Amino acid sequence: MTVSKNTALSILGRLLDGGDPEERAKHLLPRAPSDEPLKPRLPLGNDHTVEGLKHRRDMLASEGVTIDHLRKLDADIDPTTLTGNIENLVGYAGIPIGVIGPLRVNGLNAHGDFYVPMATTEGALVASYNRGAFAVSMSGGASVLCLTESVSRAPCFLFRSMIEASRFLMWVLSQFDSLQSVVDTTSRHCRLIDIRPTVMGKDVFINFEYQTGDASGQNMVTLATHAICEHLVREAPVKPRHWYVEGNLSGDKKATMLAFMYARGKKVVAEVTVPRKILKKVIHTTPEDMIRYWQISVLGGTQSGSIGIQGHFANALAALFIACGQDAACVAEASVGLTRMDITEEGDLYMSVSLPGLIVATVGGGTHLPSAKECLEMMDCAGEGRAKKFAEICAVTALAGEISIIGALSAGHFASAHAKYGRKQPGKDHHV
Repeated sequence: MTVSKNTALSILGRLLDGGDPEERAKHLLPRAPSDEPLKPRLPLGNDHTVEGLKHRRDMLASEGVTIDHLRKLDADIDPTTLTGNIENLVGYAGIPIGVIGPLRVNGLNAHGDFYVPMATTEGALVASYNRGAFAVSMSGGASVLCLTESVSRAPCFLFRSMIEASRFLMWVLSQFDSLQSVVDTTSRHCRLIDIRPTVMGKDVFINFEYQTGDASGQNMVTLATHAICEHLVREAPVKPRHWYVEGNLSGDKKATMLAFMYARGKKVVAEVTVPRKILKKVIHTTPEDMIRYWQISVLGGTQSGSIGIQGHFANALAALFIACGQDAACVAEASVGLTRMDITEEGDLYMSVSLPGLIVATVGGGTHLPSAKECLEMMDCAGEGRAKKFAEICAVTALAGEISIIGALSAGHFASAHAKYGRKQPGKDHHV
C-alpha cells in the first residue's frame, strides 16, 4: 500500500513511540521456544466430553485465563453433540437476540406473517428493521421468489503444457454424465448439476456446481469434489502433475463478481410497493426523497468499487445467521446484492432487492444447537424442506432494512436514531 510522506512519518512515529529504533525492533524478532518456553497447548482438543471440557478450562485457569461468563450455557448444551462443530471447546458466547415483526411475506415457499430473530450487539439495528418490517407489512407484504440454487467448488489441475491441459479437459467433459455416481459415494443429498471449465495456460480450473438440499453444503461439495478429482486423476488418459481441491475460483466466503454471473447458494429476489401515505407515516419521508438518496448512493457505491450496490444487507444476514446457527463467514458473499427503487404511476414507492449468493441451511452445521433450532422454529424453518422458505424470509428481512435505512438517510434521521438507540445511557450497568 502506497502512503503519503506525512502518513509514513505518522506511522513510523507511532511504531517507535519515541524510543530507540533498535530497542523497539527487538520486539519484532522471532523468539524460538527453545529460548523462551511456550505456554502449554490446550489439551484434548477433540474430546467433546464433559471431562475434556473441564480439563481445558482447568488448564486455562492455571494460566490465569478467566472464563466465568463463558460457562453460562453449560446446562442447555451437551458438549458431546458439538463434535464436528468446534474444536478446543471451552464455553459459549451469549449474543442478545431481538425479534422483529410481524413481517408479512408473500413467497412460494414462505407465506404468512413471521417474527424474525436477529442476534446483534449493535444498538438501533433491530429497531430499524422492525420499522421497515412494519412498513412492508402495512403495505400488504413483500413478494419474494427463490429462483435458483447451487453451491460450487473449483479445483485446479496443473499440467506441463496447454496441449496436455486441453486434452485432459476434453476427456473430463466427456465423462460428465458418469460423475454423479462418484458423488453418490459421498452423500445421498448432493447432486452435480453442471461444470464450468477455465483454461489458464497449462492450468485447468473446473468449477463443479451442485445442489445440496437443505444443507448449506460447503463441506458436502468439498467431499464430493475431492472424490471426483481422485476419480478423474486415476482414470484420465492425461495425468496432471498436481491438483488442488479448491483453486480459489468458487468465490467461497468472499465478495466476488461471481455472485452476479452464477448463483452461489440461493438466488432470491423480493419486492414491495409502499404507498406514499404509509411511507410518510412510518418512515417519515417521501418516495422522491428516497429515490434521490438512492441515486446518490449508487454513485458513491460505484466510486468505492463496491461489488453490488445496497445499503446494509450484511446487517440483516449477520444477525439472522448468528441467531439461526448459520455459517457466519458466508455473510461475506451472501451480502453481495442489489437494491432497486422506482416511483409507480400512482406516486408510491417501489423497492426490490436481489441476493444472488444466499448461503443458508435448515439442517446440518449449527442448526441443531438449542438456541439456533428455537430461532428457526420461530419461523417454522427448522428441518428438512425449509431452506428455500428460510432464504425467502432472509431476503424480505433485508428488504425491510433497506427501506428503513434509506428512509432514515433521506430524511436526515440516521444520526439521531443511532443517538437514541445506539448509545449507552449514563449511570446504567451494561455488563452481561
